[in-house]
Amino acid sequence: MQPAPAVVHNPAASRFEAEVGGRLAVCVYREQGGVLALTHTEVPPAAQGQGVAAALVRETLAWARREHRLVRPQCSYVASYMRRHPETRDLLAD
Repeated sequence: MQPAPAVVHNPAASRFEAEVGGRLAVCVYREQGGVLALTHTEVPPAAQGQGVAAALVRETLAWARREHRLVRPQCSYVASYMRRHPETRDLLAD
């Protein structure tokens, strides 16, 4: 497995990003009634299965925690990640 890519927050685009093999992987959020709705996670096909999506979601949730924000997973990957990582469930808005 490759080392986790560097994940950066792009607040202007409301997403966390990682460059992987010259392509962009993202975890997109939007403000929804004071809660962060995590709407989409996308990783280029060539980088799938290498932990990129997990790195994106992990950093997104860490940022939400630092900002004292609750989240609402609307992306199936984020929902699955949070089920597998019970230490993140306190961030759930619902």
